[in-house]
Amino acid sequence: MKPFTLSLLVVLLVFASCGPKPTPNKSEKPVPFSLNELKKRTFYYFWDLADSSNFQVLDRYPSRTFSSIAATGFGLTAYLIGAENGYITRKQAAERVLNTLQVLKALPQGPDRQGVAGYKGFFYHFLTLDQALRFKEVELSTIDTGLLMAGILSAMSYFDKNTPEEKAIRETADFLYRRVEWDWALNGAKTLSMGWHPEKGFIPAQWKGYNEAMVLLLMAIGSPTHPIPAECWKEWCNTYPWATYRGQEHVNFDPLFGHQYSHMYVDFRGIQDPYMKSKGIDYFENSRRATLANRAYGIANPKGFTGYGENVWGLTACDGPAYDQRVINGETIQFMEYSARGACSIREVDDGTIAPTAAGGSIPFAPEVCIPALKTMWETYYADLVDEYGFRDAFNLTYIWGKDKEKGWFDPDYIGIDQGPVIIQIENHQTELVWNLMKKNPYIVAGLKKSGFTGGWLGQTN
Repeated sequence: MKPFTLSLLVVLLVFASCGPKPTPNKSEKPVPFSLNELKKRTFYYFWDLADSSNFQVLDRYPSRTFSSIAATGFGLTAYLIGAENGYITRKQAAERVLNTLQVLKALPQGPDRQGVAGYKGFFYHFLTLDQALRFKEVELSTIDTGLLMAGILSAMSYFDKNTPEEKAIRETADFLYRRVEWDWALNGAKTLSMGWHPEKGFIPAQWKGYNEAMVLLLMAIGSPTHPIPAECWKEWCNTYPWATYRGQEHVNFDPLFGHQYSHMYVDFRGIQDPYMKSKGIDYFENSRRATLANRAYGIANPKGFTGYGENVWGLTACDGPAYDQRVINGETIQFMEYSARGACSIREVDDGTIAPTAAGGSIPFAPEVCIPALKTMWETYYADLVDEYGFRDAFNLTYIWGKDKEKGWFDPDYIGIDQGPVIIQIENHQTELVWNLMKKNPYIVAGLKKSGFTGGWLGQTN
């Protein structure tokens, strides 16, 4: 298959913004913390770092490895937030979104091992920086495609004017969503496969509750072209681990991102499926309890890591200092590089690494504890942890081995899928922008209703 080119697409994009852009740190004196400052800096991660020709968003920066389709989805939503906050104009946002969608539509799809970006409407987890094609032998990812589609649907609902450009956005977004063959990804089972490789077929692991994939299932059930059966939602709920952990009774999942990703796009306040109705709460309350339990673990700090406390906490998937074993307080600790850290009744995975996105992505659930945590981390570790695009991905004050680690390890990188929850959840907390957009999206509404959700705002939709 011939390499993909962009010769037939309009790729000229104005990168200027309306307001003053944040600048890199030049001193150790902190810029005063505010949610608006953090939101603005995080926005520019997506605005500045999307590729200038294929518009896919870097998986990480300043390391440049590959683009991430999930980060591209979060970027599409970030552009809407940028327009609403005056960082860019609506026209600039529309140009960027349309260019991104046109590229995604034109990228080659097929069963080949190389030279393609996806298959059956799904996309590969990571794409090459130069041509936006499959990176090495990564999987065709159902969840990452789902997060990309969530971003696409948010743009579809936002651009509602009858201009040629905004009509084209809606039409292209609709095409991309309808093209995804969700039913194929069931592979004859009752739950979705986590992915597929052209070399060996479907991944045996399936999406079973509870984790970040709620929005994936809702979009698959709500599809008008390739839906999965509504009964898949009940099957998903059958594996929920309901338990009390750190004083909080809830459906458990250890890394906080699993309690955040779907909530970035769906307002679960006041709506319930049969499972949550039987428990007397909703998924929003469940995520609030999970956040409080994660914080309680950090305060307890059972392994005695440096720096943990009431305002320095947060375990989720993130970078780490090294793959290395050290004895800490008489216990051998396995330090990790990128890994899913977390704490719940099922397991506790902790090597002393804290990620600001853990608190940032939970702001709507528990602002009274999340905002002070972000403020404390910002003001205490500003020189090493905060820069042009907001919080760097993670830090570990216990890991002091190696050059320039006397104060601990601070990640040099940002990670796109950890930046997304910060900006989107700040905006939801402040204005409910993304939640309200998705309440207007017919596919999200259909998925919720077919899955058995009732009550609240959902009862007011047609």
